[in-house]
Amino acid sequence: DMIVKKQNTNRIEIDLTGPQGNAYFLMGTARKLGRQLCWDEDEIQTLLKQMTRGDYENLVNTFDKYFGNIVTLYR
Repeated sequence: DMIVKKQNTNRIEIDLTGPQGNAYFLMGTARKLGRQLCWDEDEIQTLLKQMTRGDYENLVNTFDKYFGNIVTLYR
């Protein structure tokens, strides 16, 4: 038998089919991540406007565009 240790990628994981998949959670997460990345408030507001400019798919795609390198989204 071989025991394989799970790799710790330090990535945030969000299941879009669960409660974390709602638009308000994603926008709150975007705001929190923007602050952690030292974005100023104008940059965060611009991102949130982009996220809400279209439908839910636009919101998810915009979130992924900016945070896909640190967040894994699952459908």
